[in-house]
Amino acid sequence: MADSVVIRFWKPYGVLTKFTDEEGRPTLADYINLPGIYAAGRLDMDSEGLLLLTDDTRINHRLTEPKFEHPRTYPVQVERIPDDSALEQLRRGIKLKDGMTRPAKVRLLEVPPDLPSRPVPIRYRKNVPDCWLELILTEGRNRQVRRMTAAIGHPTLRLVRTAIGPVTLDGLQPGQWQRLNKQEIAALWRSIGRR
Repeated sequence: MADSVVIRFWKPYGVLTKFTDEEGRPTLADYINLPGIYAAGRLDMDSEGLLLLTDDTRINHRLTEPKFEHPRTYPVQVERIPDDSALEQLRRGIKLKDGMTRPAKVRLLEVPPDLPSRPVPIRYRKNVPDCWLELILTEGRNRQVRRMTAAIGHPTLRLVRTAIGPVTLDGLQPGQWQRLNKQEIAALWRSIGRR
């Protein structure tokens, strides 16, 4: 059996997590020219960061099936500064229209993460402060981080996924990708519970 292909890609803001688009919007095909690989999960068009793509359906299933509960890490810029009560709501889980979320790990970042600027500036309001949180989730519902921060009264301004299990964005810039080596794929398998 041939070795699995897994790549890590820094999806830029404004890029769709698919290879074709009838409306001509930017897609993965504008950055990646490898046949037979598919995104293992998604990031919304207005979100940025780590996306894994693979030709291995078993890895794809493990990464997209909620029951495997692998961690995903997101620095999130939000409006205003959440108090302890708001952060505790995230830690307990938030009731959304599609049910309760799993508890999140969350912390207030004292300094903003070192990220490249975004091509479309963040909405800035002179009288509304903002801050950065780090959220670690073990499920990936549609627009989940945005819905969770909105539910506690702190809308998301910028969202970047920086890690999926042991795989990170380290060494990449927006629009760049890199193939994982055998050791990195083995570490990914360990983190997603190979059976």
